[in-house]
Amino acid sequence: MTNEYEDIIHMPRHISNKRKPMPMISRAAQFSPFAALTGHEEAVKETARKTEKRIELDEHMKKILDDKLKGLLDKNKENISIKIKYFKPDNKKDGGAYVTYRGTVNKIDQYRRIIHMDNNKLIPMDEIINIEEIDF
Repeated sequence: MTNEYEDIIHMPRHISNKRKPMPMISRAAQFSPFAALTGHEEAVKETARKTEKRIELDEHMKKILDDKLKGLLDKNKENISIKIKYFKPDNKKDGGAYVTYRGTVNKIDQYRRIIHMDNNKLIPMDEIINIEEIDF
């Protein structure tokens, strides 16, 4: 059995007289893997990311929350420190996350139904599930 390359197999490797040999790191880069499916890994992570469903408050809880909001409105002239838990909808998927924010109420906009907090934080009143007055 004869080998097709038997006549050249033992010859020395050709080295160019005109060009320098390529550095080993550059040679290795030619064979490095590439991302055939660009964005696939991010899409898998996004799909796996968990979101929470919005809690629907019953009538009793809505009444308690309304009373707390009315109490805030009565004290609107003072800077009130509160801890507020509200639903923040997710921009990419159904659902969202419940966020707790501690801060000072600057203004309550009844027309737009938004609570303006310190640090320019805006909290929609319709997303609130709990409010507690706190002492800093």
